[in-house]
Amino acid sequence: MLDLLPDLCDKFPDDVKVLECQFNDYGQQLIFSGQIVTVKCFEDNSIVKQQVNTSGLGRVLVVDGGGSTRRALLGDLLAEAAVKNGWSGLVINGYIRDVETIDTLKIGVKALGATPIKTEKKGIGELNIDICFAGVSISADDWLYADRNGVVISKKPLTL
Repeated sequence: MLDLLPDLCDKFPDDVKVLECQFNDYGQQLIFSGQIVTVKCFEDNSIVKQQVNTSGLGRVLVVDGGGSTRRALLGDLLAEAAVKNGWSGLVINGYIRDVETIDTLKIGVKALGATPIKTEKKGIGELNIDICFAGVSISADDWLYADRNGVVISKKPLTL
């Protein structure tokens, strides 16, 4: 299936919320989905690093970085850790770096853009709290579905 989201939105119009902004696609998995783990952080990816180094179990890490363009919340080493640990993908309300390397990895990544500047590691951030960006409230344990058409969130798992 090349286009997952149109079919999900047609079949479950009352169960999906569509993120209002269009993210850039990185990584080799253009279609990905899974149960959500949330991170809220600003220009500090300490919690992202911690999470991608745990077992992903096919889940999706959704990171609210406040839309910052100044620091990259994901780079090649963290993306490689996410692949190694079984994460399905990442959606980042912020920027990433090492995009050419990430594009060689079997993972889905959606982010606002790229910058070459890494974050400082101060250990600041929150895990599995409710976050809101792109017009949608997102909770840990919600379900995320992504393809090149966008990103949708559901409170329950959806199947076609």
